[in-house]
Amino acid sequence: MEMNRRDLATAGALAFAATTLIKTGAVAAADDQAAVTEAVDAMRKAQLTQDKAKMEALAADQLSYGHSGAVVQNKAEMVDGVMTRKSKVKSIEYPELKVTVAGPNAIARHLYVSEAETDGKSETTKIGVLEVWQKQDGGWKLLARQGYKLPA
Repeated sequence: MEMNRRDLATAGALAFAATTLIKTGAVAAADDQAAVTEAVDAMRKAQLTQDKAKMEALAADQLSYGHSGAVVQNKAEMVDGVMTRKSKVKSIEYPELKVTVAGPNAIARHLYVSEAETDGKSETTKIGVLEVWQKQDGGWKLLARQGYKLPA
């Protein structure tokens, strides 16, 4: 097969376009990863401060919210549970946060570490958490969450 300058120019343009598309996709994935990380932290802060409007804005209407004690709640039940909790939560941290974006979905894994006081007694909670976030209406919404007990 014989190639002329036009063929070489076309091949070069296609290679450049492919490289640009790959880089653009990588940048978009990094932007989404950062946006999900921000959404996870915003939900953490909203639960800590009992910011009902923020929790409702960050949770998908189809939310399935599982606790490490096997209780599963929908969006309204999760929000109500935070708003009416008996404990005074002093801190919530999400160490070891890892976010993976897969198209319009993202997986967040982290530890949930909290300090709280109930009836004058301090308690510490440390569990593992798996969250599924979904891009809806231009933002990231929590679609599913499952807490689990860590090995002793």
